[in-house]
Amino acid sequence: MHNYRPAPVLEALGVCSEDEQLYRALLARPESTTTDLSVETGWPVTRVGRHLRSLLVLGLASRMPGRPARYVPAVPEAAVELLALRKQAAIVQARLGASVLTAEFRARHDAFTVIRGAEAVAQRFHQAQQAAQAEVLVLDRPPYVVVPLEARRAHGVTYRTIFDMASLSEPSDLVAARATGCRMLRDVPLKMLVADRRTALLPTSHDIVVELGPSTLLDGLLRLFDVLWHQATPLTPVPVDGPLTPEDQQLLSLAAAGLTDQAIARRLGVAQRTVERRMQRILKALDATTRFQAGLRAGQRGLLG
Repeated sequence: MHNYRPAPVLEALGVCSEDEQLYRALLARPESTTTDLSVETGWPVTRVGRHLRSLLVLGLASRMPGRPARYVPAVPEAAVELLALRKQAAIVQARLGASVLTAEFRARHDAFTVIRGAEAVAQRFHQAQQAAQAEVLVLDRPPYVVVPLEARRAHGVTYRTIFDMASLSEPSDLVAARATGCRMLRDVPLKMLVADRRTALLPTSHDIVVELGPSTLLDGLLRLFDVLWHQATPLTPVPVDGPLTPEDQQLLSLAAAGLTDQAIARRLGVAQRTVERRMQRILKALDATTRFQAGLRAGQRGLLG
């Protein structure tokens, strides 16, 4: 009889630990009878019989012809593959069922749901991002209470985020935002996250969020996001040949967004005189006399993203 209990590895596929323990015993002693397995595991015969029936249903064992009844284990690789396929089919069915339930819910209720409680709000934001299949749209402005930048994970999904200028008060904030290919806008009107253009989450406070499903209101918010996206300034310089370095493009993008030299210096973590000196060099490189003219010429040449 085995005295050790190896860690279960099939629980994620719906196999309970006792079924797996018996399966392991059968792997160690193929063509065993119920009595053999009772000796191997130290279990009563009735308990062995109960879990043997479970293994037969799961496809982890089969019965040989003849008497007394003997059992052989399925090859682990093939058995696990079959269990995994069944699990995937169950997930697909669950998703289809969820769509039906959602449709029934929307039919009986308004197009929006109110979520209350800080923990429930944080969980819903996490779920929405994890469930997204293609795209997540974000309008972000302080204060940060439910979706901090470091908590966002792309996991193969495209993120488009528009930050309010006030969100990027420190150089480290700007570096983090630029790394994710975000854009910046003065006075972002609201906080919002939209997953796959079907579900929108709008925080009204740190512990209350309004969730919108497909509706004319959601359509309007999507159009608002698209308009703001085109108005916002890219934070990631475009690597093209030209008179501007990536650092110059970054500085000009901030200036085009309306920041003063002092604000730009604070965000870049450099001295204000450095910003002024670099701006003069940019004006000369673009043969421009004003910042507006420089921004216009840089935009026409595709130097601002």
